Amino acid sequence: MKHFLLIFFIITATICRLSAQVGNIIEPDPITSALQKANMGKVVFEADTIPLEKLEQTDLLTSYEAKPANNLYMRLLLANSLTNYQHSLAPSLSVEQLNQGNFQFVFYIDGRQVYQENLHKGANLPIVKNTKTTIFVPLISNRGEDSWGRFLWGRFMAHGGEDALTTGTHRLKIEVRPYVAVPDLKVGELIAQGEIRVTVPAIDFRDAELQNIKPGSGWQVSKEDFDKKKIMEMNALIAGNRFKQITSVVVISNGKLLIEEYFKGSARDSLHNPRSVGKTFASAVMGIAVHDGYIKSVDQTLKEFYDLKKFSNYSPKKENVTLKSLLTMSSVFDADDNQSDSPGNEENMYPTDDWVKFTLNLKTDSNKRAGKQWNYFTAGVVILGDILNKSVPGGLDKYSAEKLFKPLGISNYRWQYTPQNVPNTAGGLQMRSLDYAKFGQLYKNGGVWNGKQVISQNWVKESFTKHLTLPKDVVGEGFYGYLFWNKTYWVNNEAYETYYCSGNGGNKIFVFTDEPLVVVITAEAYNTPYAHSQVDRMMKDYILPAVLK
Repeated sequence: MKHFLLIFFIITATICRLSAQVGNIIEPDPITSALQKANMGKVVFEADTIPLEKLEQTDLLTSYEAKPANNLYMRLLLANSLTNYQHSLAPSLSVEQLNQGNFQFVFYIDGRQVYQENLHKGANLPIVKNTKTTIFVPLISNRGEDSWGRFLWGRFMAHGGEDALTTGTHRLKIEVRPYVAVPDLKVGELIAQGEIRVTVPAIDFRDAELQNIKPGSGWQVSKEDFDKKKIMEMNALIAGNRFKQITSVVVISNGKLLIEEYFKGSARDSLHNPRSVGKTFASAVMGIAVHDGYIKSVDQTLKEFYDLKKFSNYSPKKENVTLKSLLTMSSVFDADDNQSDSPGNEENMYPTDDWVKFTLNLKTDSNKRAGKQWNYFTAGVVILGDILNKSVPGGLDKYSAEKLFKPLGISNYRWQYTPQNVPNTAGGLQMRSLDYAKFGQLYKNGGVWNGKQVISQNWVKESFTKHLTLPKDVVGEGFYGYLFWNKTYWVNNEAYETYYCSGNGGNKIFVFTDEPLVVVITAEAYNTPYAHSQVDRMMKDYILPAVLK
C-alpha cells in the first residue's frame, strides 16, 4: 500500500509539473469583447480604425476593392497571447527567449500559397507579445502609418502578390502561426486564419495618355521616336496604383527632353524631396572644391580639419579617415545604416543637436579595413558637408549656388539644414524633376554644361569608377563610386550599365554609360519595401524597352 501511494504521488507530481509547463508562462489580458469571443482564432479585416470595444460584426469586411482611396486593416483575434502560444511550443524557454520569435504569416491567393514570412522579432513590442490577444495593423493604407503591417504587405506584394492579384476578383487567405527562434527555428500550429475577396479593378486607359511637353522647359524637345504604347502602359499602372506613389518620370535622350510625365498632383514646377539623392550633390561640390584648390585632394584626412582629441572615443584610426573613404562609404567608423542596432545608424543622429559631434564621437570598428568594406553611412556625408562649409569661401550654401546651380540655370531649389544651419548633405535637396535631369546630364556630358566645364572631367571619371563592390545581401548586384551607385539592367538579353543617385522612396537619377540616356524618377514611397524594386520594374519592363526599341 505504501509503495502504491508513493507511485501515485510521483505520477501526480509529474502530471502537475507537465501541466505547469504547458500552461501560461505569463498572464494575458482578459478577453472581454463579445466580438472577439465570437471570432476567436480568426484574422478579420476592416476598412477603418475602430476600437475593439466599439467594433460590430457588420464592420468586418468580406470584400475589398483595391482602389487607391481604400484602406485595408487586419486584426488578429487570438485565444491567448503570442508568448503563451510560443511557450506551449517550447516550454523550456524563458519569456526573453520566446520574445526572439514572433508570428509566421502565410499568404494564399485563390488557394495557392504565394508568400510565407517569419515576422522579424522586433515587429511587436514585448508587452504586445506577452499580454495582447488582439493585434491590429494596417495592410494597405493611404494614411502612411509606420507599421510592420504595411511593410509585411509590401513584401508579400513584391514577392508574388503583385503578379497573383491580376485584374478581377480573388480569394486572399492569411494563416498565422507562432514561431520560436532559439535554439532552432520551430513553428507551431495554426492560431488564426481569415479570408477576404479582393477585387482588382481594370485599369482605365484614359489615365494613360501621354502628357504633351509644354513650352518653357529649358530643354530642347527631342523629335526621336519611342514606343508610346509602353509608356502608356506604365502610366496606366501608375494611375491604377500598381506602381505606387510615383510623382514624375523624365527621360533625356541625346541631351534633349524626350518624355515628361507627372502624377499624383505633381507638376513641372513641383519641388520633390528625393531624400538621399541629395548626397550625390555633395560629391559634385566636393569635386569642384578640389579643382578650385579649397580641398587639396580626397586623400586628406579628418585630422586636417578637426582636433579629434576633443571628441569621444579618440583613435589614430579616426584621424586617418580620408575624404575618399567617406565619398565611397568605406571608412572605419562603427556605423551602418542598414543595421538598426548600429551605433552610427543615421536614426541615432537626427535627434541630436549636433550631427557633426555625433559622428566624430563614434568609435571606430576594429574589424573594418579602410577603403575595403562598404557600409551605408549617412553621417559620414554630413561630415563631408561640414568640411566643405568650412573650407570654401562664403560657406557651402553660397559656394554651391555660384559654382553648381547657377551654371546649370537652377534657381528654384530648397536645401534642408543641419542643427548648425549648414546645408544638409545627408539628403533632402528639393528641386524640380527637370533640374535633377540637368544634374544627370552634366555628368553624362563629362562635367560640361553649355560649353563650360562645371565639374572636372577627372572628377566625373573618378565618380563613375567601381571603387567598391556592393554587398549582395543588402542591395544585390552592383558597385559604388563617389556617392554614385552602379548597376546593370538586362533588357532583351542586352546589358545597359548605369551610374545613378538613389534616395528613399524610390527616387533616382540614372546616367547610362553607353547609351545617350538620363532618366529621372521621383517618388514618395518612403520606407516601403517596394520603393526601389518597383522602379527597377519600371526601368526594365517599360522605360528602357520604350526608348531603346
